[in-house]
Amino acid sequence: MAAVLHSAPKFAVLAGIAQTLGEALGAMCLDAREAHGEILLTVKREALEDALRLLRDEHEYQQLMEIAGVDYPQRAERFEVNYCLLSVTRNHRVIVKVSTDEATPVPTATRLWPNAGWLEREVFDMYGVVFDGNTDLRRILTDYGFEGHPFRKDFPLTGYQELRYSEEEKRVVYEEVELAQDLRQFDFMSPWEGAEYVLPGDEKAEGEAK
Repeated sequence: MAAVLHSAPKFAVLAGIAQTLGEALGAMCLDAREAHGEILLTVKREALEDALRLLRDEHEYQQLMEIAGVDYPQRAERFEVNYCLLSVTRNHRVIVKVSTDEATPVPTATRLWPNAGWLEREVFDMYGVVFDGNTDLRRILTDYGFEGHPFRKDFPLTGYQELRYSEEEKRVVYEEVELAQDLRQFDFMSPWEGAEYVLPGDEKAEGEAK
């Protein structure tokens, strides 16, 4: 209980900062709040660049630390893009959020921070989110011929293709996924229950049952 009371003033300060920043962003801001020790600002997608510029130039959030995607398939705009900004002078961070769907681009942040180019490429690669104004938007972690976007919730665990080195062709080849052993569902309590053989120690369980 003491720890909770001790941390309460910190959360109150963060909530105050969130309110101040929300008021500064004005109509660009859809929501501003503190949650789990973080300052969260949700802004209009079309106003993203202006909102980030204001936070950088007028409120001392100098560094773009990360851009991360999230997939919520049940939402009309299923993708959320999160920008983590750091103030080296105030020693805290804010997270700026925008939402989009599979077809609507998000404004690029490369005109504000050059490192956004690499981060936007990762979100594009993993989720398929397109960034309008990014002049080098291409895959960065998967292969250029990769099919789909692996961090989407509806992406199959096996993927669509596999690649291997072919001794016959002396090169890497693409093939349809063929699992050596399909995923299995066990109807019994443990992997060895119902097996045709007896494992050492099973006789003890039989004795206890009697």
